[in-house]
Amino acid sequence: MDITIRRAEARDVPAMLALVRELAAFEREPDAVTVTEEEMREAGFGESPVWWGWVAGSGGALVGLALCYERYSTWRGRVGYLEDLVVTARARGYGIGEKLFRACATECVERGYHHLTWQVLDWNEGAIRFYERLGAEIDEHWVNGRLHREQLKAISQA
Repeated sequence: MDITIRRAEARDVPAMLALVRELAAFEREPDAVTVTEEEMREAGFGESPVWWGWVAGSGGALVGLALCYERYSTWRGRVGYLEDLVVTARARGYGIGEKLFRACATECVERGYHHLTWQVLDWNEGAIRFYERLGAEIDEHWVNGRLHREQLKAISQA
C-alpha cells in the first residue's frame, strides 16, 4: 500500500471527521461524536486554531489521522496531547499508525514539549501493545473526570 503522510488541511476535515466517527464506533460510542465539520474546520484552521494534525493518504483517500494540541502542566510546562490516532480498518497493518505517531512526536520535539500524552481504553489491547512497542509508559493510576455542558452550566449558576 502506497502511503503519504502530510499535514492536515482544511479540505481534509470531512474525511477526518468520518475517521473520527469510525473510531467512535470502534470504541463502542457510535453516537458520541457531536462536533460538526464547520466546528472542526474552525478549530483547526480558523483564526485561532487549537489543534493540528497529520493525515495518511492512499489512492486519493484518507486512511488515517493524528490530531494533537498543546496542554500545559504546572509540573512540566508545555506538553503535547494526542487526541486521536486513527487508521481505518482496511488500512491497518501497514505501519500507518506508527508513521502518524512519529509525525506527532517530531512536532512535539520541534515545539520543545516536555512530553506527549494520550489516553487509551483499558480494553484496547492492540493499541496498548502498539504504544508499548514504541516505548510508552501506560499509566494505570490516573482516573479521568468529566463534566458535560449541562453540568457545567448547573455548577456555574450555583
